Formats: sequence, C-alpha cells, structure tokens
Amino acid sequence: MKIQLTILFSLFCLVALGQKKEDKKEWKQLFNGKNLDGWDLKIRGYDLNDNYKNTFRVEDGKMVVRYDGYDDFKQKYGHIFYKGDFSYYRVAVEYRFVGEQAPKGEGWAWRNSGIMVHGQPAASMGKDQDFPASIEVQLLGGNGKRRTTCNLCTPGTNVVMDGKLITQHCINSTSKTYDGDQWVRAEVLVLGDSLIQHFANGEMVLQYNKPQLGGGNVSGHDASLLIAGKLLDHGSISLQSESHPVEFRKVEILDLKGCTDPKATNFKSYYVKSDNSACTYKKKR
Repeated sequence: MKIQLTILFSLFCLVALGQKKEDKKEWKQLFNGKNLDGWDLKIRGYDLNDNYKNTFRVEDGKMVVRYDGYDDFKQKYGHIFYKGDFSYYRVAVEYRFVGEQAPKGEGWAWRNSGIMVHGQPAASMGKDQDFPASIEVQLLGGNGKRRTTCNLCTPGTNVVMDGKLITQHCINSTSKTYDGDQWVRAEVLVLGDSLIQHFANGEMVLQYNKPQLGGGNVSGHDASLLIAGKLLDHGSISLQSESHPVEFRKVEILDLKGCTDPKATNFKSYYVKSDNSACTYKKKR
C-alpha cells in the first residue's frame, strides 16, 4: 500500500510539472490618463489632427468627447485613432455617456459612440469623410426602453454570419440595456479575418466572421481604397465622436500575436497567432 501511494504521488508530481501555467495576460494601456499622446484625430471637414473646438480632450484622468464649443453639430463626425496597425488582439474600453447631446445632433446619435476595428488609417481619410471604412462596435446608452450596446455597424464593410453575407448596416447584440451614466466595459476579440466577438461587461453578445470591404454608409472617401469583397485581417482602432458627450476611463489592448516558441524569453501561452520573428532568447554564456 505504501509503495502504491508513493507511485501515485510521483505520478501526480509529474502531471503537475507537465502542466504549463498560463502566462499572466499583459494588457497595454493605450490611453495614459494624462494626454492624447499616441493618438491621431480626424473630424469631418477638417484636416488630420485639427481638433475642432477641442472636441477630444483629457479631463480628470479620462479621455472625453465634449461639445461645449459647438452651436451646431452639422454632422462633424469625428474619430480618434490609436497610432498603429492591429490584427489579432482583444481591445477593451470602459465608457459612459453623460450630459446633453450637441445642438442639432442626429436623433439616432443620442448616447451613441463606437469602437472602430479593422479600420483604414486615419491619414487615408478624405477631408470631408464621415466615417472610416471599418467594423464598428456600436456603443449605446439606454433611453428608457430596450436598447442594446456592443452592436455591429458596418461603414464601408460587410460581414458573414452563419455562412451568409450580411449587408444590413447595423445588427443588434443580445446585451442588456445600460441606462443612465453608469460605466460599462466593452471588449472586442479580433482574430484577423476569421472571427470577431463582442462582449458587454464580460458577456459575449455578438459574433461573426470574414469582415470585408463592401457596402455603403460612408461618404467623402477615396473609392479606390474600398475594394468590395476584400477580407480585412488588420487595421486601425479608433473611438467615435457622434454628437453625444462620452467618457473613456480606460482603453487597453491585449496582443494575441507574438512569439509562440516556449524556449523564448517572450513566449506567451495565450498567443493565438505566431510571429516568431519577434522571439528573443537568453544569450548563451
């Protein structure tokens, strides 16, 4: 009996040693809480990085969208782009809507913003372009009725759901309605051109495949850049200004592409896409 217990204990130890503990996820903060370093701005009708009426700013450690300098919104849709190009990742924001909508903002834009993924670069947008060609994770605040958040909208794009090409501009998620000025965490899992999932406060509320260029709902753009049917496996990340004040207290990203060689010093067990050109190794003495 003693021998059997010893053997079982030894086997348990071997199994435990063989199980690799998952690495701690290294989220990168895209917003530093102090300024807009690392970001580009594009507001319809204005040149790149012309921050009309100080629309995008930092207040009390939050990235905010404000319209106190506006007397007429005039469809001056804006976007703030994090500098870089991304393909396999999770991006998350913690947001809330506050205050009153800008004068003459569209009715549909009340408590409305969004996270744009797989987008075109900020510098490629036309001066009078309204939205970047991208996949929009639409963020909505409650209006006293059922109004989901983390929905899908498709400016200049289409997606596939259940094997069918979806050309409808917006698709509702299955999320709860978040009324008032409460903070909500929206998260997006993006896996190249294969899969995108939306999460609201940790609950998966929408998923689809094969994001691609096509469709309408974009104006003022260079049409040569929108090649219908072209799959989107990478692109920019941006946040919207659509006429209602919104605050972001956190914007962060978890890269899922990197070194997948367990012998490397920068190996991460949670990477899903290999880029072993990025691997680093201990120098042999």
